[in-house]
Amino acid sequence: MKLIVGLGNPGRRYERTRHNAGFRVTERLRERWRFDPPETRQDALFARGRVAALGGLDVGVLEPQTFMNESGAPLAAALRKLPVEDVSRDVLVVFDDADLPFGRLRLRASGSDGGHRGMADVIDRLGTRDVPRLRFGIGRPSLPMETRDFVLARFDAQEEAALTGHLDRAAQAIELFLREGIAAAMNRFNAAECEG
Repeated sequence: MKLIVGLGNPGRRYERTRHNAGFRVTERLRERWRFDPPETRQDALFARGRVAALGGLDVGVLEPQTFMNESGAPLAAALRKLPVEDVSRDVLVVFDDADLPFGRLRLRASGSDGGHRGMADVIDRLGTRDVPRLRFGIGRPSLPMETRDFVLARFDAQEEAALTGHLDRAAQAIELFLREGIAAAMNRFNAAECEG
């Protein structure tokens, strides 16, 4: 099976914040694929189904419900129980990135955490940097503001209006990853300009 993992912080306080862009993407996938509502399993929300648009491919969607900097533990626990054959091929982690313009997507097959604490914990807990990932751009504040305060704030009204299109593009990138692998998704979506 394939596993898509969205990173974020649990609870209503963080529900629509920029730091939870990973959750927004996985929520969009569940809607798009018409999955049943997720179940809680060992500090994570988990949904699984066969995606008709992908030829009935068996896909799981996981959202760790620990705080961001402890995201790796629920993922590691899930991988011990799920029939995922190869992390470097069958898992994709989705998270926010303040170093990318709002809505820009950047896929990578492996590498460092890029300063993202959630991804750092994933790499640490899995013991490998060979974890495919999709970074979802949230941009930087236009006014002087601490990065921590910016990422923990909600999207503004203009961003929220544009978000649907960006989430759909992220879903398309993930579907291409699932069909053809990380290289194909990188080639198509890393160079693509975002609109809005």
